[in-house]
Amino acid sequence: MIYATQLRPGMIIRFNGELYSIFSVYHRTPGNKRGFVQAKMRNLRNQTMIEHKFASEDRVERATLEQHDFEFLYADGDTYYFMNSETFEQIHLDKSVLGDAIQYLVPQLQVTVLFHEGEPVSVELPPTVDLTVVETEPGLRSATASSVTKPARLETGLVIQVPPFVNQGDKVRVNTAEGTYQERV
Repeated sequence: MIYATQLRPGMIIRFNGELYSIFSVYHRTPGNKRGFVQAKMRNLRNQTMIEHKFASEDRVERATLEQHDFEFLYADGDTYYFMNSETFEQIHLDKSVLGDAIQYLVPQLQVTVLFHEGEPVSVELPPTVDLTVVETEPGLRSATASSVTKPARLETGLVIQVPPFVNQGDKVRVNTAEGTYQERV
């Protein structure tokens, strides 16, 4: 058990019998009232976001998780298949467990799967992923990096804003935490 003031983004806690991933934490002390911690959390079972106010002295249960390295193999409808990099054991995860991570999954991508009591509950992506642009407006020959951007659809269906010099067929590096363009590779 930890105090609510010790919550940090990325922690997994058990709250109301469910597992939640902490998205953001704000410590507030309004005027002459008692301080509290306002946490924005994502339910790992159904991927819904909630906000909850914890009193500073409240205690929450931090979940113990096992981490294993897996390689993404392929998707078949709403089921995604992964292989353990050490034991070569294969598992499949439903789209509901993966949430927004499906927009970054390409074959042979190395991910970390988090297990709670033997059940997979979440996937940690690498900080960046290289994806191919499949649809965008034609680039300008003389365009250089500027504040002007255009939308681009990537091979996984994700749409991001890219600089005008990026063309269809280019590979771009995408930040998985924010879903933003970083550079052309």
